[in-house]
Amino acid sequence: MSQRTYHDPLHGAISLDRREPAEALAIDLIDTAPFQRLRRIRQLGTAFLTFQGAESSRFTHSLGVLHLARQALDHLLRLSPSLAEHRPCLYAAALLHDVGHGPYSHSGEEMFGLRHEHWSGRLIREHPALRDRLEAERPGLAEEVADLLEHERHRCGAIKALVSSQLDCDRLDYLLRDSHSTGTSYGQLDLQRIQASLTLAPDGSLAVHPKGLLAVEHYLVVRQLMYRSVYNHRLNVVSTWLLMRAIAVARRLGPEQIWADPAMARWLWEPGDLDIDTYLANDDIRTGYHLARWREEGPKELADPCGRLLDRRLLRATDVSDHARSRRLELLAQARRLATAAGLDPESCCGLQQLSSRGYNVYQGGLRLWDGQRLQALEQRSALVDTLAQAQETAWLIHPREVSADLDDLLCNAPGTERTEASGRP
Repeated sequence: MSQRTYHDPLHGAISLDRREPAEALAIDLIDTAPFQRLRRIRQLGTAFLTFQGAESSRFTHSLGVLHLARQALDHLLRLSPSLAEHRPCLYAAALLHDVGHGPYSHSGEEMFGLRHEHWSGRLIREHPALRDRLEAERPGLAEEVADLLEHERHRCGAIKALVSSQLDCDRLDYLLRDSHSTGTSYGQLDLQRIQASLTLAPDGSLAVHPKGLLAVEHYLVVRQLMYRSVYNHRLNVVSTWLLMRAIAVARRLGPEQIWADPAMARWLWEPGDLDIDTYLANDDIRTGYHLARWREEGPKELADPCGRLLDRRLLRATDVSDHARSRRLELLAQARRLATAAGLDPESCCGLQQLSSRGYNVYQGGLRLWDGQRLQALEQRSALVDTLAQAQETAWLIHPREVSADLDDLLCNAPGTERTEASGRP
């Protein structure tokens, strides 16, 4: 069949037609093993432990990004028909931007210490199914796509911005998709108005017409709210910390004390020497299976974080953002002393996670307004955007339920502070 349709819960029917060369390329890339692997990697990592609907995959998200990139390009072609030559690169980059993700997406990046952008670039350059199909489309296309994804470089500024900027197709899709799957209402965007406001600056780079300013401001506020309510939710912080703890302990114990299959053994003890086949062999299923095995037959210090994750017996998290950094470290030390007094291993149940986020980053793909006469940085026109550019720090003290009351007393006695705590239940 020349046509293929994916029925997406957000965007409706995403139809691809082999009679269009760039869409034929997209179909062939979708059918490769590296892209199909994305079905086995959750979009939101461990967030399903907090939001029961957060089960969508990187596969589904990547198709959504392709759909939005195609719409955006079709709009921009009315302004500059010459952009059509970049269609194969844009479609490939939109599809493959997450092909290098490891298990549990961004949680996996923290626990294994990797960058998915690097692996996306490497897979495109080295995996025969990806590289050869791109090169068959046009010699040099594989390196062009890899360089765009890994280093955010492309000779056309508008194409680069659609793939990686403060208003790229990736962000637009994941905000909509993650809001939908988690059941939150913050991620509702005026997508049509945002896309209609896209224009080209005199230098050929992507800009926004002032008529879309309110929609873009709303989008940036939504992004900040999604970070606060979903991505940096305290229970997500706890579950990611437990994952990191499990992998760190497994690495320290070594192959003499714990079981791992050949692929996981390379991930754990030879991470600097991973070939592409071994990299692709790991996903949520393989890592989850190892967590289950370690819960059943691993030493207690490894079985404990694995069991907490698999059985959803999460640790608690207390917001200590209002405390100075030195005071946070004191509270961590006190939590560890209390855990020891309660007969618990403080290293396995006490931690401090400090996160920084901003709704807009002026220095990373900052946006500009262009009305046909005047080019202006977005933050210069919008006081709201200027405020969103300020970094916000959040700090969570992770601890077991058994020491909550004593920690409560310590925090209540601290002048001028309020305490907020989350248990292992939403």
